[in-house]
Amino acid sequence: MDSVVRRLLRTKPAEQIVAEGGHGEGGELRRTMTLWQLTLFSVGATLGTGIFVILGQAVPKAGPAVVVSFTLAAVTALFSALSYAELAGTIPVSGSSYSYAYATLGELVAWVCGWCLMLEYAVSVAAVAVGWGEYLNHFLRDLFGRQLPDAITHSPGDQGGVVNVTAVLIVLLATWLLLRGASESATANAVFVLIKVAVLAFFCVVAFTAFESGNLTPFAPLGVAGITAAASQVFFSYIGFDAASTAGEEARNPRRDLPLAILLSLVVVTVVYVLVALTAVGAMPWQQFDPETTEAGLALIADRATGSTWAGLIISFGAVVAIASVVLTVLYGQTRILFAMSRDGLLPRIFERVDPRRQVPVANTVIVAAFVSLLAGFIPLGQLAEATSIGTLFAFAIVNVGVLVLRYTQPDLPRGFRTPFFPLTPVLGVILCVVVMLGLAGVTWLAFAIWMAVGLLAYFLYGYRHSRLSRSVR
Repeated sequence: MDSVVRRLLRTKPAEQIVAEGGHGEGGELRRTMTLWQLTLFSVGATLGTGIFVILGQAVPKAGPAVVVSFTLAAVTALFSALSYAELAGTIPVSGSSYSYAYATLGELVAWVCGWCLMLEYAVSVAAVAVGWGEYLNHFLRDLFGRQLPDAITHSPGDQGGVVNVTAVLIVLLATWLLLRGASESATANAVFVLIKVAVLAFFCVVAFTAFESGNLTPFAPLGVAGITAAASQVFFSYIGFDAASTAGEEARNPRRDLPLAILLSLVVVTVVYVLVALTAVGAMPWQQFDPETTEAGLALIADRATGSTWAGLIISFGAVVAIASVVLTVLYGQTRILFAMSRDGLLPRIFERVDPRRQVPVANTVIVAAFVSLLAGFIPLGQLAEATSIGTLFAFAIVNVGVLVLRYTQPDLPRGFRTPFFPLTPVLGVILCVVVMLGLAGVTWLAFAIWMAVGLLAYFLYGYRHSRLSRSVR
């Protein structure tokens, strides 16, 4: 029994993890991504549907003080972002928090973390893809007065859906870009991100023309409780800043650029969120925000401000682009995490095979795309999609603990960035993640528990037997 426990808690040396970076079966990943591209990758994964739909749900809870809620949520995310930045600059590989956990907390915790990341990435990208058809229909309705039939824009059993063809199409489009190469995917994402940032900047300008200071009073009608309740809700709009860490083996200068990309993306997203929230509540009284019409929230405000529908049409187009960007970046992150887990022997070797010509894990990408397409096309995700939040928060907490452990076990390890105010920062990061997790619904915890049970079964049936680290030290 002692030998089994020691094996489960065995860590993989950080130096070994870094040395293996970029290497896969049959080829190597290509280092092409710049700081600019890495930053936009994280912005692309973070700045998505959240800001287009979250205001309608958060404003009724906090009133105009929703601006403070976004800021508070950003501060909460910042603690984990600082820990991510340190570990990304220390262990710059594709595995993200999975690899960080392997170097600090052992194989079993690493597997659990990787399993959580599968929940965060694969299920969330399917959920986002499901919503793409709805935004596309909104755009088509505003532009042409017509829309696609429910049979191909909804999943079976959901509003007359048969197969959500639109969800499958956006996944296939993202897959096509990923198969062309990391650099090409990063370039496409950069275009997507610049478009959606421009659309949100356009919204701020339009909303500001209807800005009335009287709409900001009373500023916090529901008090501190309302601000914190809204902050817990909008926190999930910040999930995704860790996307740059999954590109560690395709970055040109990972030790320097990964920490900067993570922190810069969080700053960019926070500024955009706060400006959009401020101009929105200034342009429309907070009492008129309706949680039931969240999909068209920003478009409605823009239409009211201009007295026509052309502004709302542009906002709807921005939402369509935003979702496409999220699908692309999150799908990329999922494939790279599976690549790292396969290289360690915890998943079948097919996930680490690299096409020597394209220098991307082709089979891995196709398998992930097929799985996500099935989820998006045939399953109304419902509460399962909400469970992605708890998986993400669990991974964040592990990263914060990993910083604490690695600082004490390997203080002299080269670090491209050091978390300030250590150990206070990672400790607060863990506490805040736990607090937000405890505020989630019971059904979310149940879904998470079931997912973890399935994950542990998969580990002991396959990963435990095939772990390359365990075989190498026998």
